[in-house]
Amino acid sequence: MEYTAIILTLDATLRLATPLIFCAMAGLISERSGIVDIGLEGKMLAGAFSAAAAASITSSAWVGLAAAILISVIMALIHGYACITQKGNQVVSGVAVNILASGLTIVAGTALFDQGGQTPSLPKEARFQSLVWPGAAGIKDVPVIGPLYADLISGHNILVYVALLSVPFTHWLVNETRFGLRLRAVGEKPEAVDTAGISVAWLRYRAVLLCGLLTGFAGAYLSTAQNAGFTRDMTAGQGFIALAAMIFGKWRPLPTLGACLLFGLLDAMAIRLQGVKMFGTVQVPVQLVQALPYILTVLLLAGFIGKAVAPKASGIPYVKER
Repeated sequence: MEYTAIILTLDATLRLATPLIFCAMAGLISERSGIVDIGLEGKMLAGAFSAAAAASITSSAWVGLAAAILISVIMALIHGYACITQKGNQVVSGVAVNILASGLTIVAGTALFDQGGQTPSLPKEARFQSLVWPGAAGIKDVPVIGPLYADLISGHNILVYVALLSVPFTHWLVNETRFGLRLRAVGEKPEAVDTAGISVAWLRYRAVLLCGLLTGFAGAYLSTAQNAGFTRDMTAGQGFIALAAMIFGKWRPLPTLGACLLFGLLDAMAIRLQGVKMFGTVQVPVQLVQALPYILTVLLLAGFIGKAVAPKASGIPYVKER
């Protein structure tokens, strides 16, 4: 039925938007502190490889998640050292992180598994499985409410729910806590924070660490939940799409979530449109369908980047006055 197809599309939207939500919240926290992070893609890719490799060796998805977080945090610290301690160019550092991750994952994958940079396919016990909520099976056949509860609310793996919870958590952290107040201040006027006797570098390092934590979750989701292993460059630009969602959301968690869901919806629709004939005769080209999320990224950035105002100190290294 039509409503069943809608619910299944929304279900796919949540699954496809999950890594974008993690990455967008990570970028939001980092940029609110004044650190531009183009390296979301690289940290997510490194996390995906680490999670799949560790899960393959230990047959534990949780060990894979821990490995993903560890490696992503290490790469975040490398970015932080270059940008905060050494006052380097933040965009160049982020691009370097992306290149480093792209190369190292292939080399490490070939060395460990000898499968052309891929990891072996993960068994069921090494992946995050879907969680069935109480009563989901019993009411599945009830019109509208059944599929809504059983297929849309229930049936996701735990990382999908963690991603959704990361949005109110980020909102609370940035807007309702003392740390968040200082974080926003250091992204707007770091000299005022320094004058108050608060370490600008330590605040920014904490933001970078949180960014690494969330991108680790995103990477682990890709290789141990959404997929059954790591493949070369499997992030496929999702880190950059998450950046676009963050800009479209004007560095605010809830609008950013909406942008991530929009990208996820478009991706879900693109999958369903493959092989579908328009007007009964013309088949939609697969390449066009697959390019839709990236086309939307360009359109959103072209239409909204001039209207969205970034934190004033974003991308500017802070040099303490003597």
